[in-house]
Amino acid sequence: MQPDYIFETSWEVCNRVGGIYAVLSTRAASMQKEHKDKVFFVGPDIWHETESPCFKETRSLLADWQKQAAKEGLRVRVGRWLVPGKPIAVLVDYRPFMEQKNQIYEHFWNLYQVNSLPAYGDYDESSVFGYATGVVMDSIYRFYGLEKSRVVAHFNEWMTSFGLFYIKEHAPAIGTLFTTHATSIGRSIAGNNKPLYDYFTGYHGDQMAEELNMVSKHSTEKQAAHFADCFTTVSEITDRECRQLLDKAADVVTPNGFEADFVPKTAGVFARKRAEARKKLCSVAEQVLGYGLDDDTLFVCTAGRYEWKNKGIDAYLHALKQLTDKPLAHPVVAFLMVPAWQKGAYPELGVESRFATHRLYNPQGDPVMHTLRYLNIQNRKEDRVKVIFVPSYLNGNDGVFNMPYYDLLIGMDATVFPSYYEPWGYTPLESAAFHVPTVTTDLAGFGQWAKQYSAGITEGVEVIHRIDSNWAEVVQHIACALEQYINLPAEQKQQTRNAAAAVAEKASWEHFFACYKEAYAFALQAENSK
Repeated sequence: MQPDYIFETSWEVCNRVGGIYAVLSTRAASMQKEHKDKVFFVGPDIWHETESPCFKETRSLLADWQKQAAKEGLRVRVGRWLVPGKPIAVLVDYRPFMEQKNQIYEHFWNLYQVNSLPAYGDYDESSVFGYATGVVMDSIYRFYGLEKSRVVAHFNEWMTSFGLFYIKEHAPAIGTLFTTHATSIGRSIAGNNKPLYDYFTGYHGDQMAEELNMVSKHSTEKQAAHFADCFTTVSEITDRECRQLLDKAADVVTPNGFEADFVPKTAGVFARKRAEARKKLCSVAEQVLGYGLDDDTLFVCTAGRYEWKNKGIDAYLHALKQLTDKPLAHPVVAFLMVPAWQKGAYPELGVESRFATHRLYNPQGDPVMHTLRYLNIQNRKEDRVKVIFVPSYLNGNDGVFNMPYYDLLIGMDATVFPSYYEPWGYTPLESAAFHVPTVTTDLAGFGQWAKQYSAGITEGVEVIHRIDSNWAEVVQHIACALEQYINLPAEQKQQTRNAAAAVAEKASWEHFFACYKEAYAFALQAENSK
């Protein structure tokens, strides 16, 4: 049993913020292949000053419904999400619903016992956006008479859960799916430097929500997981987390795939893009460092959100320090491509800082800069390992590289993502897809999955065992894995790059979309059985 129509929503539809953007934007092509233009992504219309670079409005799409939506007081724009597959996207301005938020909160407390009373921060905006997505889906559903069709509505993360509650109440025939990509409590426990894993079975989600002031977010996430027709999560490690902290096991595990369309297909184009990336990486590095690099210099990087412990940034820097003491066949420039609190690119690279590409608001208090000083990393010409901090989103308009992240990733020789908390782990998967060998951990969903296909760095993916109490061993393991790869002969390096791509191919949406089809069927069958 498969749906005729699919609605899906996330705060990251046409809005590149984090990893969920990669999930949805790369999966869209597979969804369009199966359900051409019967897929409707619903996202936030936050583009009031500038337009989203990945959305193109098309007034002729759903033109008759747009007129009806205006009569209903909905502020929407319809167009195409400019990703492979170019699915239909509906952006909704949720701000008019803010005036009703207290009534909405009271209503869903009565229906679903969602406790919004202690809410603060981004809870109001996110919940009201979620509510607005439910109104939009219900409006399209009724306007086009889809009651006679098989329809599912998919809600990603707690920020959209109010949309799920709305659909359950107003269009109960729609099969609902709710995906938690990372539980709010699990992320908070890890982010507050509590030992998530050593005492895992001792944690209770409701109790920790009280302690960490996360009651409202946890409440809406937990209730969405329990009331959805199909509850999914992205990995076995996060399913364990859901069972413990949300008191609900996933009905289907839906691992995150990657769309091959993002990687150049022909050898000639791939080689050209890689050469362009390496030329840019070398040019920026030489400007920051203030001297030329040897022709055989290798480039290493980590990237992602600036989560010091969760993303393993601390372990990465300490491993680079250990690497400086090892006999290396090539000099190394290691990048940290992690957005931070910065005020723009340096007008002239290398004049004010030999370590960063952008001006930080608080360089003395920044953890990366502090650790570089603590480790006495000096970036001298004679040093075999140099470290460069890129504290900016690499969206093609950062003022230094002015190239998107993927266009730089293809030029790397190796990557390191030693995560402590990582429900899936797109960054190592993306790296492998671009033929770049990577180091990750078995606390990442991708790392756990990849162990069945790769036994070490020479097979494309090094998966390090990590627990709460072995941080020093993790650091040492990273340094040894990098040393091993750096010292490989050129032919073996190429074999390793090919092996990384082969692992990534097994995680393509071509293979993983079947899990979503299982989830759709589960939701439809659950709804039909009521």
